Amino acid sequence: GREANMPKKAGGAGGGGKSKQIQQSKAAQKKATKGKAKKKKWSKGKTKDKLNNQVLFDEATYEKLIKEVPQYKLITPSVLSERLRINGSLARQAIKELMAKGLIRQVSAHGSQSIYTRATAT
Repeated sequence: GREANMPKKAGGAGGGGKSKQIQQSKAAQKKATKGKAKKKKWSKGKTKDKLNNQVLFDEATYEKLIKEVPQYKLITPSVLSERLRINGSLARQAIKELMAKGLIRQVSAHGSQSIYTRATAT
């Protein structure tokens, strides 16, 4: 259809030229968007902040462990790791120690997830 219009537009140099330019730019935009649609950039997913958790207890953290943790209703390595900013293996060791001192008691032991609660007077 476009070829038939060509001679007419060439005649009307004033108004015709502009619409032709617009048409061309539209076509160019279409081409550009088509090109973009083909190439898909992989998103890097949600980036997580690096947790700089401690690998050893400093005195302040240890105090907190002994004072506050036995008051928690739910005690798991992940909870300790989050609240005390310690890493998982340290959290597991901490739980073992609190168990030995009788400050907390075990609710459920599963290979990977062990759940504890505060020692209630029974």
